[in-house]
Amino acid sequence: MADSMLEPKPTDVELRAVAAGLEAAFERVHRERMQDVPILNPALAVKAVGTRVVQAGWLSALVTPWFINLMLLPRTSGQRQDYLALQIGSTVTHSFPAGRFEFIVGEEGGLGRYQMCSLFSPVLEFESHGAALITAESAVTVLFDVRLADDAEQPAGAGSAGERPHSGGDAMEAGKLSRRGLLFGRNPEAEVVEP
Repeated sequence: MADSMLEPKPTDVELRAVAAGLEAAFERVHRERMQDVPILNPALAVKAVGTRVVQAGWLSALVTPWFINLMLLPRTSGQRQDYLALQIGSTVTHSFPAGRFEFIVGEEGGLGRYQMCSLFSPVLEFESHGAALITAESAVTVLFDVRLADDAEQPAGAGSAGERPHSGGDAMEAGKLSRRGLLFGRNPEAEVVEP
């Protein structure tokens, strides 16, 4: 998913429009398909935060009553074509300063093809919408913290796709950090698990 050239820096209007599009699509999912699902956290609402441009397109963190995900959306027509070439349900590894993370390809009416990296699902541990928003914003911030990466060579571009999309459940095998470790600064190799 190489970009030949990124467009100029996005305006606040563009950033808000991307967030609003994500919110509208997942508010519709909430209203039409998630009612009466027992894993919903009634304290949370649908909200996109931390939207910015990365090599793979638009990056945002999305809070819903059933998940908090990092979301990638295509920004250019070339990226839209690249995303459409990916099989729904397949995974794509993206490199960020904090490490490599796998995103699952999805599609939603009114939004189109996207990629998501689950941070929390379900989100029952969040007592307030504010706490969920802080967590989501923090996830985007630490994604760009080079100090969290292992000692391997740093990627050329944040949000750049790996060599090939692939299927499978090895979601975090590509990186050293777990998604929750990314947020809370824990190295899984240093953690002690008691029986």
